[in-house]
Amino acid sequence: MRVLANGETGNDFDFMGKLLPIRLCGTGSYVPTEVVTNDHFCGYLDTSDEWIVTRTGIRERHKAAPKESTSTMAAEAARRALEDAGMTPDDIDVIVCATATGDCPFPATAAFVSEQLGGTGNAAAFDINGACAGFIYATTVAAGLLTSGVHKTALVIGSETLSRYLNPEDRGTAILLGDAAGAAILTRSLNPEQGILHVELGCDGTKSQHIWVPAGGSRLPASTMTVNERLHFMHMKGRDVYKFAVLKMEELIDRAMEATGLTPADLKMFLPHQSNLRIIESVRDRMGLPVEKVAININRFGNTSAASILLALDEHRRNGTLGPGDHILMVAVGAGLVWGSMIMRL
Repeated sequence: MRVLANGETGNDFDFMGKLLPIRLCGTGSYVPTEVVTNDHFCGYLDTSDEWIVTRTGIRERHKAAPKESTSTMAAEAARRALEDAGMTPDDIDVIVCATATGDCPFPATAAFVSEQLGGTGNAAAFDINGACAGFIYATTVAAGLLTSGVHKTALVIGSETLSRYLNPEDRGTAILLGDAAGAAILTRSLNPEQGILHVELGCDGTKSQHIWVPAGGSRLPASTMTVNERLHFMHMKGRDVYKFAVLKMEELIDRAMEATGLTPADLKMFLPHQSNLRIIESVRDRMGLPVEKVAININRFGNTSAASILLALDEHRRNGTLGPGDHILMVAVGAGLVWGSMIMRL
């Protein structure tokens, strides 16, 4: 389904040119201090640094410390975003946390973030599991709450502790994922030229088992069998996901450009989900974008799921690459299989 900026839904783009008047006030990010290089895996898996870099683009990733979790990383990223925005936790009236690796089945990880910030009062707090597209999903929901007048200021977070869900003996997944968190502060904008120009969200549920953790929920509760068969680890059909992601990202970009009337040259930066460098480079070549217009951090952080776009957004805002008036395109495909795209004018 495509979500139109005027609140309608449909399969055409007649109304896509209008804005959801949203202002990005601040961003923040956090990565754990422990760095896991490719050499770690070369020591016990049938792999090499060259093999990993050639196929994924990953050179290192970060791993959460034993006392860290999705909520602790999220809270630290949130503190940095609040500082960047010149706000305090009391200014927030809704927290939307995108994660597939929450602290526990319930309550929401966003509730733990609220507790750790220690000053959000009675702010609403809930999670969204949009997997790798989680930040785009969460931003869309937050924008709806802000533009409808239900809330005034939103804290949107993408945080993942993926290392806790990896089978260390599965070369296909163990080398890919890293832990990290990112956060953004959003308010309704008074600038008519500022906001979200386009959003598309979707899911092909027939591929829901292409990337999944089979056990641990109501479908297959934890038991001796599920532990022995390693069903609490992530399972992935890598080749199928790769093929799907390449085609879907190209489709999403084409529709976003058509919907807004923009061209790739109008974009200040393309911020794709960091799943695989070959996918990103394939899409970049097709768009004809120069290297400097494509955010890439997979080499340093691996695939950080809902955090990956936020990590890139925060980095490029802080180094001055991105500023007011810039158009950015964000695209992601993840477990579900879900997808999302968004064009925002900062």
